[in-house]
Amino acid sequence: MGHPALAGALYVEAARYRVVAKIGSQTGNWGFVDTEDTMSPRTIFLSKLLGLYSVLVGLAMLAHRHASVETIQAMVHNAPVLYIAGVIAVAAGLAMVLGHNVWHGGVLPVVVTLVGWLSLIKGLLLLFVPAHAVEGCFLGGHYQLYFYLKAAIAIILGAYLTYGGFTSKSS
Repeated sequence: MGHPALAGALYVEAARYRVVAKIGSQTGNWGFVDTEDTMSPRTIFLSKLLGLYSVLVGLAMLAHRHASVETIQAMVHNAPVLYIAGVIAVAAGLAMVLGHNVWHGGVLPVVVTLVGWLSLIKGLLLLFVPAHAVEGCFLGGHYQLYFYLKAAIAIILGAYLTYGGFTSKSS
């Protein structure tokens, strides 16, 4: 009917998750961050780094709303600044993708990997999409309208990554 080795592996994996869920129900930790026992040191480091960065930038955005909106709107009208931002985003994205391209092991490593890929894609768009298209598109078009949503996403994502980074055990 099915492949016996695959069926056995799926059974073992399902049993491991049931054990983790049972332990989590007793400790009050329901696997909010991950159901894996340990994380790689690289995942933990990047989770802490990206998490704290996102929380601090999100809070700074909220503390200086007017300046943040003016800065982004000025940036999208300045092609050399967009180019430099693209170069930096590509470098950061490539570093994360090359150093941490992990699509298994739980939610936390996958979120860290997604942040790296999104940074790389954003940087490439900034480098290759004409400045006038960026201006009306994903950065500056409706930045002021969605300001609080973008700040909230940065803070929530950052809080999740920070919590995951500081509560995970290193393998």
